[in-house]
Amino acid sequence: MTNFDDLKLSVEAISGGKNTVILDDLGMPSIVVPFPKLKYSDIIAGGSQDALPAFIVDGEEVDVIHVSKYQNIVVNSRAYSLPFKDPRVYVDFDTALASCRNKGAGWHLNTNALWAAIQSWCYKNNTVPHGNSNYGQDYSNPHEKGVVTYKYESNGQMYNGRTATGSGPVTWYHNYDSSGIADLCGNIWEWAAGMRLVNGEIQIIPNGNSMKLDCNMSSSSTEWKAIMPDGTLVTPGTAGTLKYDGETASGGVRLNTEIEFSTETMSNTYTSKQFGTLTAKTGVAVPQLLKGLGLFPIPDYDYGNGNIWIRNHEAERVPFRGASWYHTSSVGVAALSLYYPRSGSGSDVGFRSAFCEKLKTGSL
Repeated sequence: MTNFDDLKLSVEAISGGKNTVILDDLGMPSIVVPFPKLKYSDIIAGGSQDALPAFIVDGEEVDVIHVSKYQNIVVNSRAYSLPFKDPRVYVDFDTALASCRNKGAGWHLNTNALWAAIQSWCYKNNTVPHGNSNYGQDYSNPHEKGVVTYKYESNGQMYNGRTATGSGPVTWYHNYDSSGIADLCGNIWEWAAGMRLVNGEIQIIPNGNSMKLDCNMSSSSTEWKAIMPDGTLVTPGTAGTLKYDGETASGGVRLNTEIEFSTETMSNTYTSKQFGTLTAKTGVAVPQLLKGLGLFPIPDYDYGNGNIWIRNHEAERVPFRGASWYHTSSVGVAALSLYYPRSGSGSDVGFRSAFCEKLKTGSL
């Protein structure tokens, strides 16, 4: 029996079949969690029977997507999901995307659409994950701690930063079990593919098409689409598309079809609020699609912590998810930052890869 067979059998046995191991083009392993297809009706009361956007590629449904169990490290320009590692940071969006695609067909940067599906599953099942949100420990539950892998000095004082992947208690997993997806709340921000903000306009790559190896997510790509209030997708810049507006002249965030309050005119260049308190301007319809993409709260959920940040006067802002170790009460699986360009980087910015078998086998 090969070492890979031993590892695969061990991972599957320990997790009760809820985790597995997938090799990349170099024969190197990643531990992944199979996440089955969800429908709108699974997460939204009265939702349709349509599959969530994450599970549709070129009009065909995907039954399962394998998401990295752990925030990724990088070896030989390839991303890997392994336990008790210091996650890779100081990585911009395009490098994160390449590190995933370098692994071969089927591998891709985790999409905003899939993050949203996992997020909604957690709220629906009352397993909203805790995490490293307060310098090595959980902000609301300080007895919950991970194994610190990074410390830094500021103003003559040492602080805890990142923690080792999967080193926290079971509440730091998406299903409150060690078989789940680790560290979706805090530790480091994670780049998410297939969504962006351009001068306040919400733009997406339709459905799960950003999983495709040849999907063009460059800033000038024509694959980006804007969203109308009825959920139809149109060319960016079309009048009446959905946008993130400043809630007032002094701050806040709301959904609108125009930019009445730009962050450029406010006291700061960005504005934020708790994601669960996000509302739409009176008279602006909120399509099911926006809720399925985790871009507008689902009314039945008690979101609690987790902020949305926007900078809506810049040409392009690409999403981070989850927040980092020092964001305290702003951290959460619902946390969404639309503040940085794709060139953003830092000691708290990383990513995780995912895998779609149908894209490897060409069986869509």
